[in-house]
Amino acid sequence: MAKSPTDPLAQLAEIRAIMERSSRFISLSGLAGVGAGVVALAGAGVGHWYLSRQYPYAGYMRLLQSTAAERQQVLPFLVGLAAGIIALALLVAMFFTVRRARRDGQPLWSALGRRLALSLAIPLVAGGLFCLALFLQGAVSLVVPGMLLFYGLALLNASKYTLDEIRWLGLTQIGLGLVAMLLPGLGLVFFALGFGLGHIGYGLLMYNRYER
Repeated sequence: MAKSPTDPLAQLAEIRAIMERSSRFISLSGLAGVGAGVVALAGAGVGHWYLSRQYPYAGYMRLLQSTAAERQQVLPFLVGLAAGIIALALLVAMFFTVRRARRDGQPLWSALGRRLALSLAIPLVAGGLFCLALFLQGAVSLVVPGMLLFYGLALLNASKYTLDEIRWLGLTQIGLGLVAMLLPGLGLVFFALGFGLGHIGYGLLMYNRYER
């Protein structure tokens, strides 16, 4: 039996949908997460290749015990690699998110979108500077855990403006960061798990739940 136009349940569902669209950026694409995860995995592979060439037979483990001069030598490449990963991941994420936002009729750079971006940016910038300081001062084993922790906190901070899966992705990153502190020699593995497979897994979940 079809619902009448005045069906209270239908009206409540419509009101709830309108409130959700006005309070949350729900056009975040799951494919954006998948693309960012693929970029992160590629970046981890490039980092492993570079460190293996720089420190044959030791690679990342040798970086953990490097001198200040050695860290200064590899710093430009590592900063450039990190910047490249971030830039390419943002481009991929923007492409898929803009495409979905247009399809859903939700403006991308609205007041809600700006609040979401700011909530992400503040912990990310603070975390990036903090991790750079850790590297320069020789606490290299804490760099990847710090990146995961600050990124997880950024996602938690931004999750109130977007899909609930972002909160769980943030908690996953924080959990991986805490475990990575206990296993310093596996920093690149945890980087690939958190930024790579974590994004891909949650991205596929979001895509299957909201976009298929």
